[in-house]
Amino acid sequence: MSVQTHALPPTGLGERDPRPPRRVGFSQRLGRWDVKLSPYLYISPFFLLFAVTGLFPLLYTAWVSVHDWSLIGGQGDMVGLENYTAVLQQEEFWLSLRNTFAIFLISSVPQVVMAIFLAALLAQNIRAKTFWRMGVLLPYVVAPVAVGMIFGQLFADQYGLINAILNAVGLPSVGWHSSTFAAWSAIATMVNFRWTGYNTLIFLAAMQAVPSELYEAAVLDGAGRVRQFFSVTVPQIRSTIIFVIITSTIGGLQIFDEPRVFDVKGVGGPTHQWETTTLYLYNVGWGPQMNLGRASAVAWMLFLVIVAIGLLNFLITRRISSTADQRAQTRKERRAYKDAVRRLRMPLAAREADPGSVAATITADRATSGTSAEDESPRRTS
Repeated sequence: MSVQTHALPPTGLGERDPRPPRRVGFSQRLGRWDVKLSPYLYISPFFLLFAVTGLFPLLYTAWVSVHDWSLIGGQGDMVGLENYTAVLQQEEFWLSLRNTFAIFLISSVPQVVMAIFLAALLAQNIRAKTFWRMGVLLPYVVAPVAVGMIFGQLFADQYGLINAILNAVGLPSVGWHSSTFAAWSAIATMVNFRWTGYNTLIFLAAMQAVPSELYEAAVLDGAGRVRQFFSVTVPQIRSTIIFVIITSTIGGLQIFDEPRVFDVKGVGGPTHQWETTTLYLYNVGWGPQMNLGRASAVAWMLFLVIVAIGLLNFLITRRISSTADQRAQTRKERRAYKDAVRRLRMPLAAREADPGSVAATITADRATSGTSAEDESPRRTS
């Protein structure tokens, strides 16, 4: 006989022996802190620099804008919104806003179009690609003062090269410094000369990131270069186009160097015909008025205008991109519906001959398996 022995249950059944808590070493704590805090330490330099060079000047400008602050006398009494009211009552401020928006529209729209076109050319398999890519960036490296001096000589009223060329072909001279639209066009040309190459390289980087399989599929569909550009390239770089439009808007509304060096005096023309808002801000704060309070008010109003225009640009471009996606999806659904209707109207023999039809697929499966339609039909049971 086998005798079964049962082990005696330990004392305190269902209870574990109390163990002393493990002591976490300093190295383990340091490792946990490293995992939790190191990401914030990596990004902290940017926020520190932004707080010192961006956020603090912005807030300090708001503080100065509500005081009677003179360039010579320093801080005065708090005046609230009187500086804003005084600026809005000046006709020169509204004239500067008109000039800013006009120069922005004349320069930014052709600039983005030319940048996309040049990027498409540089993305092709051409000789000396590095040379041409460096060449389009050279105007961006040149100092704005040097660009202003060169273009000031080109667009001189009496002895400028542009007027000399116009006279050589029988056209009259243009008063680049007396006509308002001519001054806008000349300054916009300076802006486009500097920034087109910069935006071209941004578009070029975006175009090089487009998968080559999309172009290969477009070639198989019979699309030419122009069709590939508008149907493949532009939709794929849509986010980059939005980014460039927003940055061009911000830069275009802050234009200062080109109108400042367009003439000798640097005040925006005898009748302020090309005085931008930033140049007006400079003239208010460091010009005859020497009123830093009003200049700070102009800066804050310009900041609000830029934010509003930037948000409007973002919403419009986002709406356009979503509409384009919906149109592409609708075209795809219509094409699929038309193919389905066309195949249903075809006779059975033509459906089987059509490689994309369901009947052809079933016939190919039957031929592969060696069965027929009669073999697949259900048999009667006796």
